[in-house]
Amino acid sequence: MQDILEKASQIRLVLFDVDGVLTDGRLFFGDHGEQYKAFHSRDGHGMRMLQEAGVSLGIITGRQSQVVTHRMEELGIEHVYQGCREKLPFFESLCERLAIPTDTIAYMGDDVVDLPVMRRVGFAATVADAHPLVKRHAHWVAEHAGGQGAARDLCELILEGRGQLDTILGRYLE
Repeated sequence: MQDILEKASQIRLVLFDVDGVLTDGRLFFGDHGEQYKAFHSRDGHGMRMLQEAGVSLGIITGRQSQVVTHRMEELGIEHVYQGCREKLPFFESLCERLAIPTDTIAYMGDDVVDLPVMRRVGFAATVADAHPLVKRHAHWVAEHAGGQGAARDLCELILEGRGQLDTILGRYLE
């Protein structure tokens, strides 16, 4: 666990997949093509706590959705890449634009399409219900499933590694 916390302590940017990570992976469509997604509020609060701690956040997702745009705006997520069938080019472009070393980036994915990015970051994380191959290539597997608090698990792990978790959570006990 100490090795995991050491890796987590170096993270400056956390990137998330959406379907299967920030949601449970199910896709809901209305009769007129509307998309519906359910996001867990605790994941959102974990993301806000990471931002408070000075960690940048982003998403790289294969699907395009106005629901995702709205949720990311609500959370103040600065790096949003949607409609990325191949995620690696978007990841590489972001790294180049930010001039950030890949060993200071965490990525949380759940399926094989996430592996190209997961294999290049300093901290590859996945959800409890991820594809078995993804679990084998992850540095760390969350206790919770996608859309059920897995992103919060990662946020708190990074905060713990940075030595900031107790301080941030302590504010709620005052």
